[in-house]
Amino acid sequence: MDFEFTDLQNDIRDGVREVCSRFDLDYWRQSHEEHTYPTEFVKAMSDAGWLGALVPEEYGGSGLGFTEGAIILEEVNRSGGNSNQVHAQMYTMGALLRHGSEEQKRKYLPQIADGSLRLQTFAVTEPDAGTDTTKIKTFAEKKGDRYIINGQKIFISRFNNTDLMLLLARTTPLDKVEKRTHGISLFLIDTREVGNGIESTKISTMLGGDTNQLFFNDLEVPEECLIGEEGRGLYCVMDGMVAERILVSGSALGNGKWFIDQAVKYANERVVFNRPIGQNQGIQFPIAQAYMELQAAEALMYKAATKFDNNLQAGAEANMAKYLCSEAAYHAAEACMQTHGGYAAANEYHINRKWMQARMMKIAPISSNLILSYVGQHVLKMPRSY
Repeated sequence: MDFEFTDLQNDIRDGVREVCSRFDLDYWRQSHEEHTYPTEFVKAMSDAGWLGALVPEEYGGSGLGFTEGAIILEEVNRSGGNSNQVHAQMYTMGALLRHGSEEQKRKYLPQIADGSLRLQTFAVTEPDAGTDTTKIKTFAEKKGDRYIINGQKIFISRFNNTDLMLLLARTTPLDKVEKRTHGISLFLIDTREVGNGIESTKISTMLGGDTNQLFFNDLEVPEECLIGEEGRGLYCVMDGMVAERILVSGSALGNGKWFIDQAVKYANERVVFNRPIGQNQGIQFPIAQAYMELQAAEALMYKAATKFDNNLQAGAEANMAKYLCSEAAYHAAEACMQTHGGYAAANEYHINRKWMQARMMKIAPISSNLILSYVGQHVLKMPRSY
């Protein structure tokens, strides 16, 4: 096992940091407060090739792995930014690269690689199904060489800032399949061609940005939009979800490191009772503990990424890494909040905004409780807890 980063990986960190340095904390605060999409930042990342980094070289990308993808998103958040605005373009690659047809890859991947096409939306969650994806009701009915899609999705990010969307829908009713994981299909949809077939309503959230509820009204798409085999879409999505867990772990890790950086700096500079507050165990120890938790979580995250990049089963490691990274980042956020005291509530310090990011990662894209149940049942072989 090699615990050192390669020269290429270190160069990637430096390259992403350079792009992020053009967008200061006030840029991200304004985007957050005004609920606007950071178009300039996304364009800069695309122009630099970072959002097409996972696209294979034969399709015009850099051919990097999810290890490098995690590094890219980590650096975005460590700079004080919000990688949630760009991460989907990377994790959607898991399903498209492993299960997309050659025609789909050649049609879309080169444009994703050069930044002229955005794949930023993954439409899975529904109001009644929640994390029980097998209960989704959005239905795609096959008619000739087309599918007619009707249904509803919720908490769908970046819909108004994307060109392509991955959509999960039932193609066989739940009561007509042998296993509830069957009969679900995955579609790659060009959102520029949907017309009135998709109606979107914005949802205001504490993180700002572009979050929506989507309504599908007799949306017609050609059968060429289907990714993989009809009725096996959930299995295609699993690769995308493992990739998502890894990349979100990188994002959480970056948040955690940002909090540690800010907490240490403030603890060394702030003097109360004629001594720096970092000299007090009540301040120093929580920061040190959060730092150690981040170090441990980081090791598991890169183990998951390495296994996934080598086409090994990485579901358990990816889920555990997401849990540990998000928990460690939240503990770092709490330590940073406590270190700054009342100043943590002031927008000019940016801690409250980043705290919201860290807290949300304990819920999305999968809750910590669901990961605990996954580990209990599938890793430790205990009875299902729900």
